[in-house]
Amino acid sequence: MCLPFTFRAKTTDTMGIMRKAWVYKRKNTKGWWVGWYEGGKKRAKALPGKVLAKHFCQIKDAPLNSDVFTGAVNADWHQMVEGYRQAKQVEGLRGASIHEAMLALGHFERLVGPDSSKRINQNVLDRFILDRGNEVTRTTLNKDIRNLNAFLNWAVKNRFIASGLEVKKIKVAQKPVRALTPQQVRGLLSTVSKYPPLRLKVLLAVTTGLRRGDIEAIRIGDIHFDRNPITPHNRQAGKAMSERPIPEQIMTELSNHVTKLPDGQERLFNDRFSPKKWEKIRKTIGLPELKFHDLRKTFASLLAQRGVSTAVPQRLLEHSSPQLTNEVYTNVDPVLRQAISQLPVADRLYDSSPGCAEDRGLFSVPHDLAPCRRQMWPAPDVVPSKGRFDWAERDGVQRNRALS
Repeated sequence: MCLPFTFRAKTTDTMGIMRKAWVYKRKNTKGWWVGWYEGGKKRAKALPGKVLAKHFCQIKDAPLNSDVFTGAVNADWHQMVEGYRQAKQVEGLRGASIHEAMLALGHFERLVGPDSSKRINQNVLDRFILDRGNEVTRTTLNKDIRNLNAFLNWAVKNRFIASGLEVKKIKVAQKPVRALTPQQVRGLLSTVSKYPPLRLKVLLAVTTGLRRGDIEAIRIGDIHFDRNPITPHNRQAGKAMSERPIPEQIMTELSNHVTKLPDGQERLFNDRFSPKKWEKIRKTIGLPELKFHDLRKTFASLLAQRGVSTAVPQRLLEHSSPQLTNEVYTNVDPVLRQAISQLPVADRLYDSSPGCAEDRGLFSVPHDLAPCRRQMWPAPDVVPSKGRFDWAERDGVQRNRALS
């Protein structure tokens, strides 16, 4: 907004006077005027309307203040970190999310040791990536890079550092997604049947895609038995998730489980997850490396194998991008095999014309243009060692003729 006064812009590096143009109206004179000081003299320009005058005033501000530095403000590193923590708390994040961000900033301070925002530049960021990459895997390094980029964006927004700094993620070889087949899911449910609460947790994981911590945090009030949805809470982010439907069979299992709970209990599960019990179960079913989080990937994979759009598991899993859902949580190998099996291989593998049953391959041509393989290929003594071949058709038989 154009104002008829000047003010000082203070930074740690330079001091400057911000010069502002202003809009005013003269007595007994038509139109509006824009005034400003330039070269120690007062100048003015008349315009027919107030809107045009304000527009010209805003345009005039840029050249008037081209000599005034408005860069980043220097700040202590620990004050920046504490301010970033408070900003995340205001956004609604808490617990593990803030702890993970603070760990990444702690490693950044340990390796490059910036004492103020003025010392954060591209060379410092590159050195941190090189040093941190020697300590951890690329996957862990990308997590630190993601948290560091979020901190840099916040610092640029608050004018603690200059814009243009960027840390790109490291390329990581894509690992195969570990997801259970329907037969393996049935085997797992059969094995955990001796532990009813754990069996119900497994059912919720493979039918809703919830994390183990979110399943254990479900309250009875989060279940709507009349409409068959559930409204869980994200324990990591500390916020409620959107409603997600529950299969009718699973809702029946939940109703039977709730009726057996003692009066006054709010949580759906009152027991803690036992790693020893889970290790025993996965060895029994022949999957010693199975993690409970793999059931979340099984949920996304089973939906993809049934032709469900990626947008559906992305929303249910609350992912920020479909790329994360496809690359990390979806096993597309069964989908690829199913797609290949639908190709008309059986129709084209053999020639159905009379007297010709040799294999012609997947991409065969019509019968009237491509006879049997024994007719297409000449005898070994006819094929020359060098030269081109001209395919000619005579009386329904293709012959190979060498051209010099």
